Amino acid sequence: MQGWQIRVRGQVQGVGFRPFVWGLARRAGLVGHVLNDAEGVLVRVAGPRAALEAMRAALEDEAPALSRVDAVELADWAVPDPAPEGFDIAASGPAGAETRVTPDAATCPDCLAEIRDPGARRYRYPFTNCTNCGPRFTIIEGLPYDRPKTTMAPFGMCPACRAEYEDPGDRRFHAQPIACPDCGPRAWAEADGAELEGEAVALAAEALLAGKIVAVKGLGGFHLACDATDAAAIERLRARKHRPAKPLALMAAAGVLARHAAPNAEEWSLLREPAAPIVLIDKAGDPLPDALAPGMAALGWMLPYTPLHHLLCAAVGRPLVMTSGNMSGAPQAVGNDEARRALAGLADLFVMHDRTIARRLDDSVERVLPSGPVVLRRARGRVPGTLPLPEGFGSAGQVLALGGQMKAALCLTKTGQALLGHHLGELDVAETWSAWQQALADYRALFDHHPDVVAVDLHPGYRATQAGEAMGLPVIGVQHHHAHLASVMGENGWPLDGGPVAGIVLDGLGLGADGTIWGGELLLGGYRGFERVAWLKPAPLAGGDAANREPWRNTLMRLDQAGLGALADALMPDKPREVLRRAVASGVNAPLSSSAGRLFDAVAFALGAAPERMSYEGEAGMRLEALAATSGTRQSWPFAVAGGEIDPAPMWRAWAAERDRPAAEAAMMFHRGLAAAFAGEARALVAAGRAEAVALSGGVMQNAVLLAALLEALEGVPVLLHHGVPAGDGGLALGQALVAAARSA
Repeated sequence: MQGWQIRVRGQVQGVGFRPFVWGLARRAGLVGHVLNDAEGVLVRVAGPRAALEAMRAALEDEAPALSRVDAVELADWAVPDPAPEGFDIAASGPAGAETRVTPDAATCPDCLAEIRDPGARRYRYPFTNCTNCGPRFTIIEGLPYDRPKTTMAPFGMCPACRAEYEDPGDRRFHAQPIACPDCGPRAWAEADGAELEGEAVALAAEALLAGKIVAVKGLGGFHLACDATDAAAIERLRARKHRPAKPLALMAAAGVLARHAAPNAEEWSLLREPAAPIVLIDKAGDPLPDALAPGMAALGWMLPYTPLHHLLCAAVGRPLVMTSGNMSGAPQAVGNDEARRALAGLADLFVMHDRTIARRLDDSVERVLPSGPVVLRRARGRVPGTLPLPEGFGSAGQVLALGGQMKAALCLTKTGQALLGHHLGELDVAETWSAWQQALADYRALFDHHPDVVAVDLHPGYRATQAGEAMGLPVIGVQHHHAHLASVMGENGWPLDGGPVAGIVLDGLGLGADGTIWGGELLLGGYRGFERVAWLKPAPLAGGDAANREPWRNTLMRLDQAGLGALADALMPDKPREVLRRAVASGVNAPLSSSAGRLFDAVAFALGAAPERMSYEGEAGMRLEALAATSGTRQSWPFAVAGGEIDPAPMWRAWAAERDRPAAEAAMMFHRGLAAAFAGEARALVAAGRAEAVALSGGVMQNAVLLAALLEALEGVPVLLHHGVPAGDGGLALGQALVAAARSA
């Protein structure tokens, strides 16, 4: 008999890994034990070598669906005398934070069948789960992942649940959130602070079908729901939430969804993943009210991902708006009392439950782009998944990266892994800033993180930057667009010494290394440093921050630059043009910026695709993309390139000369022209041997039309793209962490 100690690292707790190992060992006649500890799963096993080798292979090849095995490490085990008589699941080892925490997972088919079966004891029970599904990160309060360290601790198991929990052959063996109607959490409906008689789901369905707005407590917080076929209900929700135009997320069972959309195979695959994200899908089939996403070609859909959602969707039989339970801009409510206060003026009815939410998590948002599936907002179902640090970062210490001001997210590096945190929002909102501070303390405590260095954005006005500088630790400032470049390099495993990369980084705004405002850049470099090789010709941000909200200001500046001031006067006769021109000429509140985002705003307004004042970030650019997507033209507008400067003036003059051209065609020609200009400069760097590959990053890279044009223009060149890390500021912290690790190594 030979003895092995097998260490399994990765996402291996809370996914049924121990009963999986128990089953393998029992079937092979092996003896020993398996347990959870601070580093993952530890197996001590003895038996014939052939059986041990077969078990070792199965640990990776047949691992449970929710697990992610990073490493399987072998060592000899001195088999005690006498040897164990069988194979057991031992008590968990000491607490620690060297293992990964499993994200929340959508209801599995087995649990869904139970809640639909009138003969099952969990029939219509809203908190049904097993080791293959259910809450994880939103209930965990400490490691290792055991029930006493979750928000399920107050719910003592009834004898029936205890029997399932202790049976290694049951799919609920050591399922920490295990519950049933006799012993687990309960749901109820209430109005005006008073609980209503009747089943919560039935009361909520009745209210939704009557056009009312219902606050529903989910996994990571509250949603505000209404009937997505009811235009009046949608308008009421928008008015109460102060959200005039930003797209609203939808939830529906697969059959209902298919009546209003036509997901392709990749989109269906995303929808059905355990993460159950919101997926942007083009409108199709039976039309829904345009007020769901004004001016957009796609709607954001998700399938029900908790038993409560499944029951509610089945009872209503229609698509539901399922948007964050908050006032626009504020974090979503998570606690019952918090929801009663924050949502009192928004919801007509509340669906509450008494399981505490340990941390707020928005829904993840994803999309299938020409490059494949990508994450736009990384949140529920995706966090706290980790990414391996690229080759060359093995000796990197612990780094804490604090991200930016918009779409804030944190990143922690430890033991060769980077943990990119969840979407937190805009830090200029007081409630979001408080949530950011809570998330920082939460991640550091949960993962026992003790950073050697803090990485921050160069902008001194960012709250995250100020917080990093106040920590009393060494601080490394990382230029915004360099962080974007490092982020996409890191996601693709580009080695620390893998050679320079040409990075096309297009976004809204970021403080440049020269003190000006960047946003349309071609960078050349790696993790340790970069050179700015080309950039959009800067234009004044007339009125400062106002230019980020009012697209016409950018149109005015770009037309003036192109010598088309008279056209600008004709396009916007009622705007204070001369006042702005005098302010710009005097250098008053008009910083120069190479922002690609503001150029998109300018074109969108000129083509009639943008409102005079945007109600959410990126609205003008998203509308311009939707407009361009309706044209199949292969033509493009010209851009001038000289001395590293990419000047859109020729594009404006060409458009002015052909203003009778359909707006959709003009929008597509702009996208293709911009892509050709940047791709041409990047290709030249690769052809000259100065770059090994081209990387695409920045928030504008979430534009499917632009990305398709760039990939076409870069055909034959190695290209690094985002997939699981957001291209926008939600991925910024990963890049900051890698740059800081490279510089401090």
